[in-house]
Amino acid sequence: MDLYQRLLSFASDLVRLSGWLVLLLIVFVPLERIFHHRSQKVLRRSFGADVFYYFLNGILPKLLMIIPLSLLSAGMHHLYPLGFYSSVAALPLWLRLAAALVVNEVGGYWGHRWSHEIPLLWRFHVVHHSAEEMDWLVTTRSHPIDMFFTHFCALIPLYVTGLAQPLANKVDFAPMAVTAVTMYWAYFIHANVSWRFGFLEWLISTPYFHHWHHTNDTPEVLNKNFAATFPWMDKCFGTLYLPKEWPAKYGSDTPVAPDLTGQLLDPLTFSDPVFDPPAVKQI
Repeated sequence: MDLYQRLLSFASDLVRLSGWLVLLLIVFVPLERIFHHRSQKVLRRSFGADVFYYFLNGILPKLLMIIPLSLLSAGMHHLYPLGFYSSVAALPLWLRLAAALVVNEVGGYWGHRWSHEIPLLWRFHVVHHSAEEMDWLVTTRSHPIDMFFTHFCALIPLYVTGLAQPLANKVDFAPMAVTAVTMYWAYFIHANVSWRFGFLEWLISTPYFHHWHHTNDTPEVLNKNFAATFPWMDKCFGTLYLPKEWPAKYGSDTPVAPDLTGQLLDPLTFSDPVFDPPAVKQI
């Protein structure tokens, strides 16, 4: 691909991301103004930085994914017979999508949990947990390496189970659909809305469920609710936490640089022992 094509692709990505950002603003700003859980400004502290992360993470993790995902696809293609993929592709679409959502959640759960348990990964993931005010745009506040890692972990089971078709000659619908659903649902579960959903909160993730993942209340309630879509995944692995009240505060005790340059470069220095994450405790 020559320079002109690369610039054209980059410009296309910027236009696409800008369009989606406008739509997200139109949807979530009124919702959070009317149904807010906490009263806070739309242009809150770090809003501009999170917009920067929105564009950065809309482009860079996708580029980081190209080589490892290509290697994974090629490996699965050579490991499994073609008949295996044909039999999976012959399943009803609803069944493939349902299975893809579940196995994607398994990979995403463990990728997310490892990002809390392993100090090397926590260095990058803590950028996301540095937010002390929660709203829909906090979704994008992530170090690109952290976002790449968790998304790659979520995709691995799709390829291992054949629900993603490596080296197929047509658009691979299942991983695209699952990625789109989980990506845009993430904006909702970070949103500053006070809605509660009764028993459904045990079945599908909600703002209330995920806000407890971002709490900085007491050590006993840290590192819960890792699932992106299905809370019962946390129930299966012993990390579900659904009390009656909302968290009192958000953020992390791990120091994070106040400026964008520091947030992006500090995790790469590997020199500061305070990056050790708090241990995950099972309930």
